[in-house]
Amino acid sequence: MNGIGGTGDSSSIGGIGGVDVGKGVVVVGAGPTGLLLAGDLAAAGVAVTLVEKRAHGISNLSRALVVHARTLEQFDARGIADELEAVGEPLGELRLFDRLTLDLGQLRSRFRHVLVLPQYEVEKVLERRAVKAGVRFAYETELVGLTQDAHGVRLDVRGPDGATQTLTAAYAVGADGLRSGVREAVGLPFPGRSVIRSLVLADVRLTERPPALLTVDTAGDAFAFIAPFADGYHRVIGWDRSRNVPDSEPLDLDEVRGIVRQALGRDFGMHDARWMSRFHSDERQAPAYRVGRVFLAGDAAHVHSPAGGQGMNTGLQDAANLSWKLVAAVEGRAPQGLLDTYEAERHPVGKAVLRSSGGLVRFAMAKRPWTRAARGLFAAVVSRVGPVRTRAVGRITGVGISYPAPRGAHRLVGRRVPDVTLATGRLHELLRAGEFVLIAPRDVAFETGRAVPAHWSSARRTTLLVRPDGHVAWAAEEADAGAVEVALGEWGVRGDG
Repeated sequence: MNGIGGTGDSSSIGGIGGVDVGKGVVVVGAGPTGLLLAGDLAAAGVAVTLVEKRAHGISNLSRALVVHARTLEQFDARGIADELEAVGEPLGELRLFDRLTLDLGQLRSRFRHVLVLPQYEVEKVLERRAVKAGVRFAYETELVGLTQDAHGVRLDVRGPDGATQTLTAAYAVGADGLRSGVREAVGLPFPGRSVIRSLVLADVRLTERPPALLTVDTAGDAFAFIAPFADGYHRVIGWDRSRNVPDSEPLDLDEVRGIVRQALGRDFGMHDARWMSRFHSDERQAPAYRVGRVFLAGDAAHVHSPAGGQGMNTGLQDAANLSWKLVAAVEGRAPQGLLDTYEAERHPVGKAVLRSSGGLVRFAMAKRPWTRAARGLFAAVVSRVGPVRTRAVGRITGVGISYPAPRGAHRLVGRRVPDVTLATGRLHELLRAGEFVLIAPRDVAFETGRAVPAHWSSARRTTLLVRPDGHVAWAAEEADAGAVEVALGEWGVRGDG
């Protein structure tokens, strides 16, 4: 039985070979979700191979354009946020449709903005990180079969030479998108429907500068969205509800111009299109994110409408939730049921994003008088009612997402911890070790086991055990050493664990 393993240098890209990773992980799909997940695993010392059927080379024809605050926080906890901030364009507000603009300046985050940044720039940084961490890449390699038992997973893959090999791993993750071969192999359906047909995309140059960094509006049957790239091109997304044609129907720049003029009043002198395409937008979600030793993440688990720019971000946060749990499982220190918490925590988030992004599309394209009235009422409530606005901003940016806590747990358990400044450094800087962080009162010293020790810079008396993904695992007021030791043991991070 052939295996695959990590070499840690860029020469590993494009082939299969090396040591067996029967105790490691195979990730299928080298988009942002797969790259982040594989990089996390390799950085923790797990043998990991990333299988991708595309040839190597980051495509600049990707659809995702924005990185939200919670994703930037996850990048900060990996030391790559500043690099991405340097090539993106920060936008302090998010306009969803007429009369509804969300001010991001009040976010309790280091990143009080949305970063306008095409997906391929994110992939470049994540790939470099993954290569440096020792991920073994197998490009031009397609999954053709998958079986599993109580001891591991066997993946049959066909390489660029047409030969088939069998790879073994302790776990496998499908991050291979809408048409996931992993999802199909484990027999999971992908229920849902196409909500928007015949969207048009184009990368163009503009003669006139749009009035805003992100320009979006609707008029009649037309919707248009324009965002800039750093190289002088702009991404245009448009939709004419009255023109419902197959994705295969030829597209020319005149059609794109016509949709943009109808929605925005002018086409800004667009010319020199380097790429144009039609696509349709689906709303789908797998009923489960785990089948035995196989997991789904990103678009393989859920796809949404593009409204709110939440698709790539939700997938990246799936990866951040799953990676440290797989590390604990591979190392044999995962508490009972830890791997099940991935689906328990992330499936409801995917479902909520489906509802919210779909609702935004329906509101944005409201045509009937009563739906337009409902849109106006919704916009007024969100704009004027503080708690509603805070909840909406938190949901779209991801900073408001919390995970379920056990009955009787401290009120902070499951919540995201902001990037607080501690007695030494910031929380996100400490999370770069990939371990739990134990934050204690500044006059108390606990044995922390594998957890990184930290102290509040203030007089706060709460003791927090922060998970590697930045959510609270355990908390207590005026905790003693015994309670801390029990908490560390329950999470598999005690020194003897």
